[in-house]
Amino acid sequence: MNQPEVQGNAGMTGGRVKQASKAKGNGNGKGKGPRKGRKKAALIWLFFVALFAIVCAVVGYLLVILNGERILSANINKLNLDQASVIVDRNDNQVAKLYVAEGNREFVPFGEIPKLVQDAFIATEDKRFYEHNGVDLLGIGRALVKDVIARSAVEGASTITQQLAKNLFLNADKTVFRKGTEASIALALEQKKSKQEILELYLNRIYFGKGQYGVKTAAKFYFGVSDLHKLELWQIATLAGIPKAPGVYNPIANPEKSMERRGVVLSLMLDQGLITQEEKDKAAAAVYKPVASSGQKGKYLTYVDYVVDEAKEKTGLSEEELLSAGYTIKTTINTKAQSVMEAEFAKDDRFEKSKDERQVQGSMVIMDQHDGSLIAMVGGRDYEKQGLNRVTQQRQPGSSFKPIIDYGPAIETGDFFPWTTVQDVKQCFDNGKYCPSNSNKNQYLGAIPMRQAIKESRNVSAVWLLNQIGISKGLSFAEKLGIKLGKDDRNLSVALGGLTNGVTPLQMVRAYGAFANGGKLEDPHSILSIKNSNGDTVYEYDSPKAKQVMNPFTAYYVTDILQGVVQQGGTGVRAKFGSRPIAGKTGTTQAGIPGFKTSGNRDVWFVGYTPEWTAAIWFGYDKTDRDHYLKKSSGQAAAMFSAVMSKALEGVDRKNFPKPEGVQDVQKLKGVSGFTGVYSPELVSIELSWAPVEGEGITYKVYRKGEGEAEFKLLAETADPAYDDLAILPDQTFSYYVTAFQAKNKLESEPSEQIVVTVSTGLEATPSPGTEEGGESPPPEQSSEPPIDIIIPGESPSPDPSTSPDPSTSPSPSPSPTDSPTPSNSPSP
Repeated sequence: MNQPEVQGNAGMTGGRVKQASKAKGNGNGKGKGPRKGRKKAALIWLFFVALFAIVCAVVGYLLVILNGERILSANINKLNLDQASVIVDRNDNQVAKLYVAEGNREFVPFGEIPKLVQDAFIATEDKRFYEHNGVDLLGIGRALVKDVIARSAVEGASTITQQLAKNLFLNADKTVFRKGTEASIALALEQKKSKQEILELYLNRIYFGKGQYGVKTAAKFYFGVSDLHKLELWQIATLAGIPKAPGVYNPIANPEKSMERRGVVLSLMLDQGLITQEEKDKAAAAVYKPVASSGQKGKYLTYVDYVVDEAKEKTGLSEEELLSAGYTIKTTINTKAQSVMEAEFAKDDRFEKSKDERQVQGSMVIMDQHDGSLIAMVGGRDYEKQGLNRVTQQRQPGSSFKPIIDYGPAIETGDFFPWTTVQDVKQCFDNGKYCPSNSNKNQYLGAIPMRQAIKESRNVSAVWLLNQIGISKGLSFAEKLGIKLGKDDRNLSVALGGLTNGVTPLQMVRAYGAFANGGKLEDPHSILSIKNSNGDTVYEYDSPKAKQVMNPFTAYYVTDILQGVVQQGGTGVRAKFGSRPIAGKTGTTQAGIPGFKTSGNRDVWFVGYTPEWTAAIWFGYDKTDRDHYLKKSSGQAAAMFSAVMSKALEGVDRKNFPKPEGVQDVQKLKGVSGFTGVYSPELVSIELSWAPVEGEGITYKVYRKGEGEAEFKLLAETADPAYDDLAILPDQTFSYYVTAFQAKNKLESEPSEQIVVTVSTGLEATPSPGTEEGGESPPPEQSSEPPIDIIIPGESPSPDPSTSPDPSTSPSPSPSPTDSPTPSNSPSP
């Protein structure tokens, strides 16, 4: 009975399923009508949306065109160059006008512009110029793809027409619609003007840096060429490379970057079949030389150019906008100091005479170390002709780097003081790889106080000191002063200022300013504020808190030893003037000309400071060769310091160097006298004795050097004025000296007279020849910095066979001082 029931249920179930299916099918069937209706409605809506979008696009396009034509019609014959920006000093006295319209623009008709000049600019700025209608949509798409791939804005897409639009209406408000406005003007220009007319306008109105507008004016300014048909390919490519960044790529301000940019232009011209490979190579190799006609006019040119560069960096404005958009830039210039500096640099007798038209060059910068204000600056002689600011150019600093890398960090450790004894003995370092030497009249003095080592600029003492504290400490200290050195500088050559890339006078004035300012490092700056033509402040200098980069005691003691450098017998004696306290250091690097032996110099420096201002001076040729090197030493730079600072500081309130509380005054402990020594066969010892030194807590340090040893080493410290040396060997000779030491003040006297004792003879010792304590300093008028030989990359001086290390064990040369023929690049032990 149950089975049929089950079947019946099954049948019912099946029936319900079928019905449900049918019902479902009917539901679907009935739904087709509404769905079709919805699709139809959607299509209608899409049609109207598309129609509305098309109408909006057309209206928008017409508005854009009309707006562009309106602006174009109102301004096509106007030049927005009548709102000159001005530079003022901190008292709002006008220092300079940044733009003067007359004489900076000369129009050249299209027919007088050579085809190659046209092609160079089109190839560089807008290769589809003759294909688009003002806005290059294909170029925009290509640029967007590259930007997405690079994840940053790496390629622009402005056409020549857009650039012209921007140039014509430079003073338009910078809003989110600025780019759209430029595009509208570009489209209008394409409607109103032919391609030739647009290109003519572009080439006559584009900015070329240094206040020059238009290709003809730029050709005359940079190359002295009035007829554009006489331009050479390398000159054309140089000009075509400037508009991308006029302040960066003009050949006067940045000859190296200009040359690199020229290479890019030439590559583009080659790729587009405009020139041959041979023409490209020849044009790329040409070296730019400024011409006399490229002179700028006005006062304080170096300072003004520096202000413009700083303003560009701080505001993001272009050079052209800063020149002609009516800004007022308040600066830190001291016009009296600037005028004095320019007057001294204009005196030919301040510089060595060159054998041809290439002059000995120089640069100088003064900074107020208390707040970082840049007081005055000269970038070179005849700056108006060349415009290269050597204040920001790297050069090898020589011994002027010693306070930064050797003496400052040594004193900072707390183990060294101005009176601490350092070694001045002929020796090699780094397992014999680096063997510096002195160039002083008395070549080696043995053990001498630190103050004497830096006063006479003794090279071996500086290297010995850096080796004692470790290179890492020296590099770290320099970095705190704003000079970061690379891994290639981890060698003892840096002790003498032999650096891979060199330093700038601006870096040096900042670093020395910290010594002058109690160990506080300030931020160098020339701008206090910038206001637009409406009087609104667009930038204001926010002085960061000065960094305490060293112990105030370190700054005090470094200042103390650097004051000795300008005293009689010091290498910087010619920097001294008046009664103001002065501290400073000279620096000299040897010429290092391959295949040419000379005692001449490549760079000479003096970096010094008074309690009020700090200054850095560099002299040298832009390029050193056998016909162009300095025959005199650092005294000429020191003399320039004296000449400028003595006049510039007239009327400035006199201050004193900061003295930290609790600092130990610089003291001198009386030296040891009556030092004798004798070999005792009975005791098998050398008996040393000397006269006692009066004072509290006096002990004595005995130093010894055995045969074959490079330097004296501390043998013993004793409280008695006598010592028996038992650690001796027969038939050996030993040298000794002794110093008095006072532990509580960390005072160590100058070394005693040296004695020599030979164990086999037992004879009393006599002073060794050539070790007279202290040495003889040159007279003031002859005092000069002992030169340091610098190897420039790719160059090496002729080695001395008698002193050259085995080349198989010596590392490759690098730009470092080579008081031995082959410097070491090995890290300090």
